[in-house]
Amino acid sequence: MLMIESLMAQDPETFEVDPSHDLDMVALFTSANHDAEMEANAIHGLMEANGIPSLVVGTPQIPSLEFQVQVPKARLEEAARVLAEAREAGPSAASEAERASEETGS
Repeated sequence: MLMIESLMAQDPETFEVDPSHDLDMVALFTSANHDAEMEANAIHGLMEANGIPSLVVGTPQIPSLEFQVQVPKARLEEAARVLAEAREAGPSAASEAERASEETGS
């Protein structure tokens, strides 16, 4: 019990708060289509693969609500460019990249 009391008596860590809105999450993708969850998860994977933090917002239990992929406001332009490039390249580019990564072992 003394150990718990000593831990509780310590001052909590102080964190620097970033007052800017650069870390605010904004929607990159929004859809209420029947395949919105699948598309949102694919976009989330694309963002993560490119080092862009993202969140999938939505619930499959209520299919009438939309799904979103949100990214930090400061990275929205970069995320939109990555998504546009992936859509332009199409599914064949994803297959080629996967095949190449399997061959090189990365």
